[in-house]
Order: sequence, then structure tokens, then C-alpha cells
Amino acid sequence: MNRLLVSLLLLAVLGYGIYPYYTVYRIDVALSQSEAKALLPYLDLPAIRAGYKQRFGGAVDSFVPRGTSEADQALGWLADNLQRLGDTALDQVITLDWVRKQMQDAAARGTVQRPANFISGIDFAFFESWNRFVIRLGEIGQDETNVVLTLEGTEWKVTDVIR
Repeated sequence: MNRLLVSLLLLAVLGYGIYPYYTVYRIDVALSQSEAKALLPYLDLPAIRAGYKQRFGGAVDSFVPRGTSEADQALGWLADNLQRLGDTALDQVITLDWVRKQMQDAAARGTVQRPANFISGIDFAFFESWNRFVIRLGEIGQDETNVVLTLEGTEWKVTDVIR
């Protein structure tokens, strides 16, 4: 009985370790389709947008003084409005087609194979934690792009594209 339980546990761990690589294969197939909608089941667009908003929001805040003078308050007000405008612009720019193009372009930069496919552009792909899997397209320090998969329920989904 113990042997069966150990075998089942080992099989489950092995399956869990292989599952994100299978998702990478499915993403590769979806990117090769003519319609962008084929990629939609593998993306979490709100999470991708949130990641970009967080990165851009921190950049704006670092340049704005937060003092008590009228000039500092005016700059703070301007930064807050710029932040809201930036959020709306990001929502309009970061679309399914945009993410697809980013991933296809990153794969093309990461390989000399033509036509370039997603898998051939991968330089590194491994777990960052139990629920986060990172794919690096292109060599490190050579205009690489990182695609982050996060385990959402029982599915691995792209939650960030970092260039």
C-alpha cells in the first residue's frame, strides 16, 4: 500500500512539473494560429495590465515631490491625473493583439530560425515558485523578454510580459 501511495505521489509531482511546459507548447500552437483569439485562453489580460500599471505608476511617483508647498501640491495633483490618464491609455494599448505581437516579436528576436516560433525563441523556462513559471525569450542581457505564467486555479496563464 505504501509503495502505491509513493508511486502516486511521485506521478503527481512529475505531472505538476511537466504541466507548465505543456502550456508553453499550447501557447506556441496558439501563437502560430492566424487568429489572435486562439491565445486568449492562455492569457490573463487584467493581470498583464496591472503589472504594467504598477511598473509605470512607480516611475511617475518617483519623480513627483510630495511636500506641502503649493508647487508640490500642484505637481502631485498633476501626477495623480496623469496616473488616471495613463491607466486608461494602458487599458487601450495592452490588448490581446498587443500581447500576441510582443510574444511573437520576442520569439523572433530570440532565434535565428525562420519562421520563428515561440518555443524556438526560449532560452530559459523554469519555476520561480510553486505557482509562478518564468520563460525567458532571448539571451540574458541581449534584449530578452520574460513571459510569466501563474497558476490560476488549475490552469497556467500568462500574467506578465516584461521587456
